[in-house]
Amino acid sequence: MQAAKSSPSIQQRHRYVRGELTQLGFSLIEVSIVTAIIMLIAIIGIPAIQGYVIENKVPRVAEEIQRFVARIKANTHGFGSTPYAGIHNGTLASALRGSSVVSVSGEGAMANIAHGLGGAGSGGRGVVQIDAHSSAGAGRGSAFLITFTDVNEAACPALASILQRVAESVTISGRAGATQVKNSTQVPPLPYNPILADAQCSAGDSNTFQFVIR
Repeated sequence: MQAAKSSPSIQQRHRYVRGELTQLGFSLIEVSIVTAIIMLIAIIGIPAIQGYVIENKVPRVAEEIQRFVARIKANTHGFGSTPYAGIHNGTLASALRGSSVVSVSGEGAMANIAHGLGGAGSGGRGVVQIDAHSSAGAGRGSAFLITFTDVNEAACPALASILQRVAESVTISGRAGATQVKNSTQVPPLPYNPILADAQCSAGDSNTFQFVIR
């Protein structure tokens, strides 16, 4: 009869198990390299993704503002020389409260409208503000001013390019202080200059856009 195979010793089985575990595991160096690659991708990729999201959000935010402008003009038609004298943040908040694009909180003149194009979205940073304004020598309330604070460079100059269609003047405060990139009330008129607008925008959430609308 053929002799039965002897079973492996405890020491042999232990070496086999250790070898199995060594094949399935990763060394500390390999884990460190993978971690470093993931961190590098995150550092490079997250700002790029954020910029892409903001860039694609600009038309939707601008469209909400354009609808508000059309509505407020229609509602105040024939209200004299200063139809916008009582306009404030609450007016804009009421119109945009149901929006899925901007975030509205609070009531009345202290309402907060976060535009989502940069900034924290509170405390005056990254928000849309509206106030009565004077235009072409007329009284306060003859026009109104819409201000976007802390706008990211990814929104430049698309935000100005879209909203300049409903504004008589556009000012960007960015790379070199406040610079008008459109003014249709001066003589001769200053048409919108997209090249100047683009050059004016600075890196990061550090740009302020102001639109005077009459």
